[in-house]
Amino acid sequence: MSKKIAFITGGNRGLGFQTALELKNVAKVVIGSRDSQQGELALAKLRAAGADADALVFDVTQPASHQAAFDYFHTRHGYLDILINNAGIAGGTFPGAGPEHSAADVPLALLRKVFETNFFAQVALTKALLPLIRKSPAGRIVNLSSILGSLTLQATPGSPIYDAKSFAYDASKSALNAFTVHLAYELRDTKIKVNSAHPGWVKTDMGGPQAPMELEEGGKTSAMLATLPDDGPTGGYFHLGKPLPW
Repeated sequence: MSKKIAFITGGNRGLGFQTALELKNVAKVVIGSRDSQQGELALAKLRAAGADADALVFDVTQPASHQAAFDYFHTRHGYLDILINNAGIAGGTFPGAGPEHSAADVPLALLRKVFETNFFAQVALTKALLPLIRKSPAGRIVNLSSILGSLTLQATPGSPIYDAKSFAYDASKSALNAFTVHLAYELRDTKIKVNSAHPGWVKTDMGGPQAPMELEEGGKTSAMLATLPDDGPTGGYFHLGKPLPW
C-alpha cells in the first residue's frame, strides 16, 4: 500500500487534468471522463508526461458510474487514498462574469440540475467510495468548491465577490462546503481528512479567457489538500494554503 491511488472526477480536462499532472509524482492517478475518447486522449497526455495513470468512463450524476468506480478500485487495489470531487457545472455562463439570475427568479429546473451535479452527486459518490477510503492509511477527500460559495463574503459589502451572484451555482457550492464540515466532523477520529478547495478563477472552459489565473496554478490547491501530512487540517476551506471564511 506504499503507492497512493487517486481518483479525480472530471479529470480529462481543465482543473481536473491539471490536478492529475500535479499528483503524477506521488500517486497513480485515475481520471473520470464522461466521454471515452476524451478520456483516452487525456490519458495519453498524462502518460506522456510520465504519470502512472488510467481512465474510467464516468458520469458523476449516474449511480451506475459510482458502482463501476467502486468495483474498479475494489478489484484492482482494494482501497482508495485520494478522492477529488472535481466534476461540476456552472449552470450557464460562469458566475464570475456577473449576475446570471437572482434568487427570486432562478428557474427551478436549473437549480435542481446544478444541485444534482454539484452537490447530490458529490455526496452520493463519496458515500459509495468511503468504504475504500477507510482502508487507506491516510485517506484524503477534496471537494472542489469556489470562493463564490462563501456566505461570509457573499454577505459582506465590499468583498471581492459581493456583486458576483449567481444563485444556483453559489448555493450549490455553499451546500458542498456544509458537506465538507459535516463529513470531516464524522471522520474526526480517523486518519481521513476532508477539505474544500477554491482553485481560484482560472482560465478554463468554465472560467473563460478573462480569468486572472493560469491553468498551471489551478490544480495546486487540490493537490496540496490531497497530499496533506498527518498533522494537516481537516474540515477547512482553502485557497493555495490560506483559509477562506465560510
